[in-house]
Amino acid sequence: MVRDGEISLDDARRVVRKHWWVLPTCLVICTAGALTLVRFLPKRFTSQTLVLVRQPTVPTDLVKPVVTEDLNQRLASMQEQILSRSRLEPIIEKFRLFPSLRRKHSLDDLIAQLRKSIEVTPVQPMQGTRDNSLPGFHIVVTLDSPQLSQEVCAEITSMFLQQNAVSREQQSAKTTSFLTQQVDEAKAKLDEQDARLAKFKSKYLGSLPDREQANLSLLTGINSQLEANTQALSRAQQDKAFNQTLLDQELANWQASQTGQNPATLDQQLASLQEQLLALQAKYTDEYPDVVKLKNHIQDLKREIASSTAKNRRSTSEGINPQAAEPLQIQQLRAKIRQDEVSISGLAEQQEKIQEQIRVLQGRIQSSPAVEQQFKELTRNYQTALDFYNDLLKKRENSAMATDLEHQQDSELRVLDPPSLPSEPSFPKKRFFAMGGLGGGLVLGLGILFLIAVSDKSMHTQGDIETYLKLPVLAMVPVIEQATRQMSRKNTK
Repeated sequence: MVRDGEISLDDARRVVRKHWWVLPTCLVICTAGALTLVRFLPKRFTSQTLVLVRQPTVPTDLVKPVVTEDLNQRLASMQEQILSRSRLEPIIEKFRLFPSLRRKHSLDDLIAQLRKSIEVTPVQPMQGTRDNSLPGFHIVVTLDSPQLSQEVCAEITSMFLQQNAVSREQQSAKTTSFLTQQVDEAKAKLDEQDARLAKFKSKYLGSLPDREQANLSLLTGINSQLEANTQALSRAQQDKAFNQTLLDQELANWQASQTGQNPATLDQQLASLQEQLLALQAKYTDEYPDVVKLKNHIQDLKREIASSTAKNRRSTSEGINPQAAEPLQIQQLRAKIRQDEVSISGLAEQQEKIQEQIRVLQGRIQSSPAVEQQFKELTRNYQTALDFYNDLLKKRENSAMATDLEHQQDSELRVLDPPSLPSEPSFPKKRFFAMGGLGGGLVLGLGILFLIAVSDKSMHTQGDIETYLKLPVLAMVPVIEQATRQMSRKNTK
């Protein structure tokens, strides 16, 4: 008898000894039911394959890969694309999947059912390795037919391989196209900077920084030329003045000889009077009467000499061919004066050119700092544009090489194991159901035995009598059957 819901060890032994057949019966019934359920449940077959990621055959330090996206992200993207409606619908139509569900369910339900039947799980890298890249992934397809599961698994694997190759090629081509566009734009900017720099050089050719020392040296040389030209011009002007004086004297003498007057005598008188004036000015002031009188006399004599000279020139100009009648010495002096005038004109013109060159060189030297600043800015902009263009050109060449490598080398993904043909269903598994039936039968049998023990109200021990009758036990009568059995066992021995 069970007291307070607690089963003692003696009670358990008594119930098991009396109702031992309950436990094996429950085990047999539950196991048979589980096996029967395995027989009638719809079968599910699983086909799987392993796809490994192959490392690039060409070292990355020789040809840098263009596709640098993490394979985990690319795998997730490919999985979303492959498991999309547009990719799964042709598979359902091709293999005529889920024929029993076609009448009751829509196409979206069939696609959702197929999506649940496909599972892509990445292979975790080994712990302790430095490389955390994805080594590969499993593709698992579970359907109600072993052949269908294998064929669909092969189709999904092929789609992954094709999608990965197309994705890498498209990304490489897009990268190359983008870099080509950037190279063209960079080249246009470089040409623009080059044109600006060339225009600036042509405009400020003599004022560039590398021409500063040359300009200074050239200015020094031109200044020397100007000084030499000035001295030559001064000598030419002096020679002309001297020759003109000689000509005037020769003309005066010649004309005086023709008119009976001697200009040389007037000049001598003038020179004598000027000497006397200098002597008086050394002793007296300019207001002294003798000094004033002598000055007036000198002025009258100068006017007379000038009048005589003008008269001679006028008479000479009015003649039919005065030079033909002039002496040879006068003609030679006239020729020298004309030669001096030509030399003076040439030297003056050359002096103006030299002065203009000096002004240009001085302007270049003065504007050299500002020109140097602008030139440095243009040169810096040009160098920046050139470096950017060369960098883009190098990247485009590398991208084009990587794109060619993508076409030539094998696929990045490699199928290690082809899709398996399942020989037995993945659900339901007979072994698991049999073990479940045994476990369920054991639990059921123990539960029934527990209920039997709890529902038993009979008294079997001294404690039961004292608890329920509230009387002390005076004597115990042994079980005759048990004693008889023990005696019979002794006799048989």
